[in-house]
Amino acid sequence: MSELLIIGARGLAVRNLQAALTLAGFAVAVDGDFGEQTERAVAAYQRRAGLVDDGVAGPKTLAALHGYDTSRYLKRQDLQQAADRLGVPLASVMAVNQVESRGEGFAANGRPVILFERHVMRRQLLAHGVDEFTVGALSAARPGLVNIQPGGYVGGTAEHQRLAQAHQIHAVAALESASWGLFQIMGYHWQRLGYHDAQHFADTMALSEAAQLDAFVSFIETDTALHKALKGKKWAEFARRYNGPAYARNLYDVKLARAYAQFAGEQERAA
Repeated sequence: MSELLIIGARGLAVRNLQAALTLAGFAVAVDGDFGEQTERAVAAYQRRAGLVDDGVAGPKTLAALHGYDTSRYLKRQDLQQAADRLGVPLASVMAVNQVESRGEGFAANGRPVILFERHVMRRQLLAHGVDEFTVGALSAARPGLVNIQPGGYVGGTAEHQRLAQAHQIHAVAALESASWGLFQIMGYHWQRLGYHDAQHFADTMALSEAAQLDAFVSFIETDTALHKALKGKKWAEFARRYNGPAYARNLYDVKLARAYAQFAGEQERAA
């Protein structure tokens, strides 16, 4: 994922951003220093373009500024619809999107971002009735695809190559063993989330970031405790349930609380 430009950033990339904002009609000093003036200009441009107006200049904002197609990108209205559906403030959904998402739902090759989990592949093969002897043989022959231990990641678009190879072993188990899209929802959740089958889930994740957000909203809706934590703004509880016990080490709860306070404050001032 491309570097995000935020308050405090300096250098040529910031200067280029400021120059593009100026050409787009926003008054901002082209000085290579990303301060509050630049943040306000970025957020204003994002609102005009229909993007998520968080004031962070990432690859989506830069793509829009340079005239590229942004039809598959997440829009502010998508987050508002998600907030309405979950019964929470828009600032809560914006905070979760900023902290918990990967930032981009699609890889450079246009396919949804994925991460293939070889230990899940082993489990799903067994769940689909493949006998333990065969699974053991596959683990020995293809440890990068079937393994009792997690790992073996290659990252980026190459994860789709791993998925394609696993697909040759067992098509459904392979799709179920990858995490998909902005929020990296595991494929094996397809039934819980209301999709027809694993292929339907994968095809939907390839449509747009809005479709990926919809899966995430369903994921929250179908977890009563997670939904309750989000509604109550209990960020530590939400982070623990979504990220696991290591959430505190990565400060997910602190980041969520700070992001919520920032977005809530901005929306209150704009009201």
